[in-house]
Amino acid sequence: MPRLKHSIVAELPAPETLDTGQLAQDCAAGACDLVVVLGPTASGKTRYAVQLAERLGGEIISADSRQVYRGMDIGTGKDLAEYGAVPYHLIDIAEPGEQYNVWQFQQDFLKAYADIRRRGAVPILCGGTGMYINAVTRGYDFSERQPLSAAREAISREGFPQRPFFIGTLVSRELRNARIDARLDARLQGGMVEEIRGLLERGVPAQTLISYGLEYKFVTLYLQGELSYAEMRGKLAIAIHQFAKRQMTWFRGMERSGAVIHWVQV
Repeated sequence: MPRLKHSIVAELPAPETLDTGQLAQDCAAGACDLVVVLGPTASGKTRYAVQLAERLGGEIISADSRQVYRGMDIGTGKDLAEYGAVPYHLIDIAEPGEQYNVWQFQQDFLKAYADIRRRGAVPILCGGTGMYINAVTRGYDFSERQPLSAAREAISREGFPQRPFFIGTLVSRELRNARIDARLDARLQGGMVEEIRGLLERGVPAQTLISYGLEYKFVTLYLQGELSYAEMRGKLAIAIHQFAKRQMTWFRGMERSGAVIHWVQV
């Protein structure tokens, strides 16, 4: 009789109660020079980062590989109204169809980071693109011409944050998946298909939109007639669930590499 394979579900990290008053003191004293709010999709990190920025006198730098593009709003979940009066950076800085990469993000981050600190505000990096977060908190030197997957140590480089404080937004898998499904349906009903159809009509190549993944991939395939609406919605929901798992795997990998992430229940 063949042996059954059982998938092992990794334990979620234990949540902490964060002392934001102490964090504010650490930022003021220079013990922390960058607050990083990370987490999987639908974990509430943007809302948490905004609340933290209001408490700390901070400004948010987005670490989202797709929110850099103008006109890609619903599919990327920009939710700009959520920021209120909190200033934000590195959103809507490139045209859809352009090839924006992690090296460009690193350079744009350094400019925004220096500007925020020069004005005496607290920089808060918020997002779920782990590669972008690592590129600026571990000081990647792209002149080495090594792939990002190559093993490398964090290096101290001028202009980069030296004392980042990592906060992870934590939700149960069940709640996260329920949020993903509800959010997906809201976006589909709120014009996401029309948004992506408009990008195609503006001349953004279908293959470029597909390369952006998730919403842009599956909705484009639907608009091209390769998927029915029900197939698109079903496959997309599964893909987003899997993406959230991969994000958590990346962040737990950061911990194994030495990053201390303070996980908070949101």
